[in-house]
Amino acid sequence: MERPLGVVTRGTTNPNRLRRVDNWIVGACGDALRAAADPLVVDLGYGATPVTPVELRARLAAGVRADVRVVGLEIDPVRVAAARPAADPPGLTFARGGFELAGLRPALVRAFNVLRQYDESEVADAWRTITGRLAPGGLLVEGTCDELGRLGAWVLLDATGPRTLTLAAKLTTLASPATLAERLPKALIHRNVPGERVHDLLDALEHAWRSAAGYAPFGPRQRWVRAVAALRESGWPVQDRPAAWRHGYLTLPGPP
Repeated sequence: MERPLGVVTRGTTNPNRLRRVDNWIVGACGDALRAAADPLVVDLGYGATPVTPVELRARLAAGVRADVRVVGLEIDPVRVAAARPAADPPGLTFARGGFELAGLRPALVRAFNVLRQYDESEVADAWRTITGRLAPGGLLVEGTCDELGRLGAWVLLDATGPRTLTLAAKLTTLASPATLAERLPKALIHRNVPGERVHDLLDALEHAWRSAAGYAPFGPRQRWVRAVAALRESGWPVQDRPAAWRHGYLTLPGPP
């Protein structure tokens, strides 16, 4: 096995912290996993406890295909050893590894709250390293969320580079879309300044949210759906349908 590439993360994790992105993966990446010759998924940098790979395996097995295999990778050998009692081979195993993916060729990699601690200049190389080790047609989902998983943002990539940017929120606790700025992926968070397109996006979304205040009596879901619809009407290339919007997702080509 190659020497693990990367540095040990803080390891912070909580049950259901990644439920929002997991559910999105089931919907947005499910077809790719169903078509994969080997439904191997890597949870890269799962943290101090194995809860997120355990949950990912359960969600993918229930929502995509029962024979999915999830491997949790961590650079810290102590974390790998601590996780092994939670293993359930062949569906769930743990190993030591980093951006080199421990020599595996997965159909999908989820790397969440990993690149947050790196310099922005290191992100592109990390993306290339990971996507260069994917199976043909493989995907990388890389992003960030808050400690409870109520706010998140992630980039979907393949071997050619970034394909989409998704913003996600638990709508019942969303005070303002502006709070999503704190959870932008590392590649974007420092670009949230006037003159950058991601700043324009968040500004336009906030304006649409305020303009949809009249929908607030019908609940935050209806207000969000109206705001996202207004964003698309104003010219932003919003993807997906209102069914996805109602769950608090907003996906665009990109990142912008």
